[in-house]
Amino acid sequence: MKLFYSPTSPYVRKVMACAIIRGIDQQITKIFSNPHESPANLLAANPLSKVPCLITVDGLALFDSPVICEFLDSIGDAPPLFPRAGGARWLALKQQAIGDGVLEAAIVRRMEQRRAADAAHDAVVARQQAAIGRALDALERDLPQKTPNIGAVAVACALGYLDLRFADDAWREGRPQLAGWFAEIMETPGLARTAPADPA
Repeated sequence: MKLFYSPTSPYVRKVMACAIIRGIDQQITKIFSNPHESPANLLAANPLSKVPCLITVDGLALFDSPVICEFLDSIGDAPPLFPRAGGARWLALKQQAIGDGVLEAAIVRRMEQRRAADAAHDAVVARQQAAIGRALDALERDLPQKTPNIGAVAVACALGYLDLRFADDAWREGRPQLAGWFAEIMETPGLARTAPADPA
C-alpha cells in the first residue's frame, strides 16, 4: 500500500496511528506530498488534492481519513477499531465525528491566522473557538474509552493538534477528566509514535 502524506497533517496521523495499532504500518509506503501545490501524482489518485490518500494493493485510491481507517481495520486480525454493530459502533463513530469536527474547526482557525484581522476574520475565529470549546466540554462529560477505538484515536489526534498549533489556549483548564484521559491514551504506541513535533 502507498500513502500520500504530509508530516503535520492530523488526518495522516490518524491513519498512521490506526495502522500501527493494527500492526500493519510496515505494509504502507509513505509518499510525501504537499496538497497545496496539487502535484500530478496526488491529483491522479485524489482529484480533491488532499492527504491522506491511500492506494491499496489492488490500485484502488481511497481518501478521507474515516474511509481509509475503516479500510485498514479490515486488514489483519487485531481487535477492531470500528465496533461491528450496536451502540458501541454508533458511539465510536459519533466520537470520531467530534474529533474530526474539532480538527476541521482548528484548521479553519489556523488558516484565518494568516489573514489580516478584520470583523469577518474575528467572527470566523470566534465561531471556530466556540465550536471547539463546546466539543471539548462534551468530551469532558462523556470521555472516549481508554482502549483505543476509532473514536478515541480521532479525539486524541484532535487534542494533539490543538497542542501543536494552539499551545497557549490551555484547553486542559476546567477539563481535568479529558486531560487525564489524553495523557493516558497517549501512551498507546500508535499515538505515541505519531505525536507531532514540528510546529512549523
